[in-house]
Amino acid sequence: MTTPATPAGGPSVDEARQALVALRGEVAKAVVGQDAAVTGLVIALLCRGHVLLEGVPGVAKTLLVRTVASTLSLDSKRVQFTPDLMPGDVTGSLVYDTHTSEFEFHEGPVFTNILLADEINRTPPKTQASLLEAMEERQVTVEGAPRPLPDPFVVAATQNPVEYEGTYPLPEAQLDRFLLKLNVGLPSRNDEIAVLQRHASGFDPRDLTAAGVRAVAGASELEAARKAVRGVHVAPEVVGYVVDLCRATRDSPAVQLGVSPRGATALLAAARAWAWLSGRDYVTPDDAKALAKPTLRHRIQLRPEAELEGSTADGLLDGLLAAVPVPR
Repeated sequence: MTTPATPAGGPSVDEARQALVALRGEVAKAVVGQDAAVTGLVIALLCRGHVLLEGVPGVAKTLLVRTVASTLSLDSKRVQFTPDLMPGDVTGSLVYDTHTSEFEFHEGPVFTNILLADEINRTPPKTQASLLEAMEERQVTVEGAPRPLPDPFVVAATQNPVEYEGTYPLPEAQLDRFLLKLNVGLPSRNDEIAVLQRHASGFDPRDLTAAGVRAVAGASELEAARKAVRGVHVAPEVVGYVVDLCRATRDSPAVQLGVSPRGATALLAAARAWAWLSGRDYVTPDDAKALAKPTLRHRIQLRPEAELEGSTADGLLDGLLAAVPVPR
């Protein structure tokens, strides 16, 4: 299989892969034991996708995104989502200039490469919806005028579990726009000891530079990597397996809303990115299985009676992954 051409004067495909692999080591200087979440963020960057990180307060969700942003030579901004946040606070708004007697557009924080939408489910649905167009079309429309966002543009949103007080569940249409939903759990005992030892040694999570975190990749490496990922081969049998897995979610009696075709394309894209990061130019069924839960869990809505019985989206997917025939 032919390797995608390298842009003139840009990094080679191997250099781009090495830079993105090195990113994990840089993040580990500040964040302990979250390798899966770091890999998920890298996959999202490769797929032009967005990531939703869910976990209880205090498990370093925000620090993780801030650290990943620090390892990339890209612009990043943070929005703290609160109950009184307005849509214009995110997208920007027209402001009257008394000197020119005209309205001028002032860009909101969404005009960046990596947008950290912190605690996105603590703001009402009207403000949550301000990101819908940005996430899907990479633009925002203000007073009828579309304004393109920078490329790359990735939303990395954090949220607390929906049963926590003061949260507004994200609507299905917005959840479906996230490529991955990553569950950030509590650390193991050894990881928690490592965290406390770092703090005892003077680690300051507000000063990542002092922790030695440095930028190891930029827009050129990311573009070379994206072109290489688009060249990763997907056999018809693997495509069929992805489709069968997603269709099985719609046929399950425990499911009220199954995975849409957009979810199937998301799983295929994530599997290709993971295969490329693993050093292969082809996708295997195991790649699809590895990315199935983070790619599909937030696209499944269980029936109320199934939830009352203790069923979860992850549990359902585990059963389907065991039941859907895997091509050989």
